[in-house]
Amino acid sequence: MTKRDPNPALSDFLASVEKKAYRMAQLAINDREEAFDIVQDAMVSLVKRYGQKEPQQWRPLFYRILHNRIQDHYRRAKTRQMVFGWFSGQQDDDETGLLDPVNNAADATPGGSEQLKSSRAVVALDEAISQLPLRQQQAVMLRLWEGLNVAETAHAMRCSHGSVKTHYSRAISKLRETLGEHWP
Repeated sequence: MTKRDPNPALSDFLASVEKKAYRMAQLAINDREEAFDIVQDAMVSLVKRYGQKEPQQWRPLFYRILHNRIQDHYRRAKTRQMVFGWFSGQQDDDETGLLDPVNNAADATPGGSEQLKSSRAVVALDEAISQLPLRQQQAVMLRLWEGLNVAETAHAMRCSHGSVKTHYSRAISKLRETLGEHWP
């Protein structure tokens, strides 16, 4: 006998956001395993605390939880660095989170040059986004990738509408400057 999902709408919502949320977390912290844990924790928190809410409320709530988990990661890392940083005078290079070129390589199918250009643009975009300050990363990802409006983004980021607009504007300006030829 199979176990039935008590809330299929919530499961569908989580399935619809999991890849983008994982990518957001991965770009923000540059650690694949930690990003996976953060997204999983955010999903569990949404289900436990807000699963009974209206479905239209889930998206901003989920991204607020995700944002908080990313912030928590940075706080823990900062504390760890302050406490244990004096043991070694250098940063740990094992957690650079560099992009895997095999995963980002274009297929060798007809139209490969277009795919290669597209692949390079995606890699350049990922790199440019990962270089943005965290709040600007979140504003771009929530507005562009998730399609949240200013109010929903402000709710998810726990800031004012004006702050969202400022972070987003600065991020877009920096992306245009950084991406140059790859920017449409």
